Amino acid sequence: MFLFYSGTTIIKKKSEFFSSMITYKDIYEAAKKERYSEKLQPIPKSFVKDVSKYLKDKKAAASKDEDVFSDVLLKTKKQLENAVTLFQELLRRRRKKILSLVLIASETGISKLDFNNMLLVEKNLFEEFMKCIEISDKKLNELLNSGNDEEIQNNVLVVFLEDVNEFKSSEGEKYGPYSTGQFSNLPKEIAQIFLADKIVESMEK
Repeated sequence: MFLFYSGTTIIKKKSEFFSSMITYKDIYEAAKKERYSEKLQPIPKSFVKDVSKYLKDKKAAASKDEDVFSDVLLKTKKQLENAVTLFQELLRRRRKKILSLVLIASETGISKLDFNNMLLVEKNLFEEFMKCIEISDKKLNELLNSGNDEEIQNNVLVVFLEDVNEFKSSEGEKYGPYSTGQFSNLPKEIAQIFLADKIVESMEK
C-alpha cells in the first residue's frame, strides 16, 4: 500500500519501491483541513517522519550562503519558517481535538474512525489521558463511598455524666454546652479526654 502526496512521485531504482516526497503544499493542505474541520482528520502514518525529512532538507538548503542564489535562499528560508509554523499549528489543533475526544470517550466512548485517524504517538497520548481519568474517577468514587464512613469512625458517641460549658477544640471549632445525660457524637480526640476524666461514658461497645 502506497501513501501518495500531491508532490512528485519518484523511482529510486527499478528494483526498489516507489517513494513519495512530501511538499510544502502537502503540509499546508493538511493544516488547512485540520483548521476548518471539527473532527480529527486522517493523515498518513508516516506524516511526521516525512515532514521531519522535508524540514531537514530545507534547513540544509537554507544554510547555503552563495550570493548567486540569494533570492532563492530567501524564499527557501521563508518557506521553511512557514512550514514549521503550519506543522506546529497542525499538531496543536490535533492535540486539542484529542483532548476533547478523551472527555467524550470517558462519557460515551469513542468511534473507531476517530481512533483510527490518530497517529501512533497520538493514540498513546489518548490512552494515557484515559488512564489518568480512570484513576481520577476511581479515587473520587472511593472518597464519595468512604468519606461518610471515615467521619463516623473518627467520632465517638458519648453520654455526658455532668454539665459541661461551651469549649473550643484545638482547631477552634465550638462544642457545647452539654447537660448531664445529653448524648453527642464527639471527635475521637475530644471524647478520649472526657472519657479519661470520666466526664462522659462511651455508648459504643
